[in-house]
Amino acid sequence: MQSGFRRRDFLCLAAGAGAALSAGSAESRAGEQPPAAASGSLPQISLGPYKISRLICGSNCFNGGSHLSIFVNYEMRAYYTDEQILKTLRCCEQVGINAWQGSGPRNAQLYRRLRQMGSQMHYLAIDVGDEHSIRSLREAGCIAIAHHGERTDQLFKAGRLDQVQQYLKKVRDAGLLVGVSTHMPAVVEEIESRGWDLDYYMTCVYERHRSKEELEKLLGQAPIPVGEVYLPMDPPRMFRAIQATRRPCLAFKILAAGRLSDRKSWVEEAFRQTFENIKPTDAVIVGIYDRYSDQAAENAEYVRRFSHLSKALSTQSGPSKD
Repeated sequence: MQSGFRRRDFLCLAAGAGAALSAGSAESRAGEQPPAAASGSLPQISLGPYKISRLICGSNCFNGGSHLSIFVNYEMRAYYTDEQILKTLRCCEQVGINAWQGSGPRNAQLYRRLRQMGSQMHYLAIDVGDEHSIRSLREAGCIAIAHHGERTDQLFKAGRLDQVQQYLKKVRDAGLLVGVSTHMPAVVEEIESRGWDLDYYMTCVYERHRSKEELEKLLGQAPIPVGEVYLPMDPPRMFRAIQATRRPCLAFKILAAGRLSDRKSWVEEAFRQTFENIKPTDAVIVGIYDRYSDQAAENAEYVRRFSHLSKALSTQSGPSKD
């Protein structure tokens, strides 16, 4: 941590705080102590035959995709060299995070290196590639592939969700766990109604890609197009969809892509609210930007503190169709 550094200084330089500035908040850097940087194990869930920590490291920060601004993207790309990514992942392992959700050839290649260094971390991918891409991910050691959420939602809106199922069959044929990523509760509901062969969902708690027309219908007018729109009404909608399926869900963007990172109390509340509203069989994916604080340890401590709040699936919910 840089001596005397304050979040507002970084905001002036980078116009934002990074895609998941989680527990490295202004208050902790201004003198308040962050959660204890405990090490060791974390609560885990079952994903197929694997045991996965309830906190999974995301990859947007590694890839320079802040969902905030081009300036933050530049800062993240400059910081996250290959060596720094590997260092951050080893720090994740030290605090009990045993899974990394990544995308793209670079992440897969780095995962190969990570395994060669003796790491036992699991790798979950998002992808929409062909059989060659799937095979390359499997050969790199990937255990699961989820259909990319942006593409999932585009196909759903176009009435072509069957194309997602066709891709998932290729993943299954390759011997990998099968998932679907989405930002829309309606996608989860539709797939559940169809009874697809599926192991898990990746569920964004914010529907961040609404069209101008959709936003005008909801808000009466569309905001100035300076970035993505994150609405407080969204997490409860996705939490209901998560609770309605017996399949594991990996909730992501719980910090609204860094927008809830400005204050320690906001970060804490986001973790608490999420674990209160997901099932004990679910986990969260959070990006880590550890340039200014030990976010891996901070986030792990929130998971230890709030994991027990998750409620079992309601007995009124019907079983998922398999």
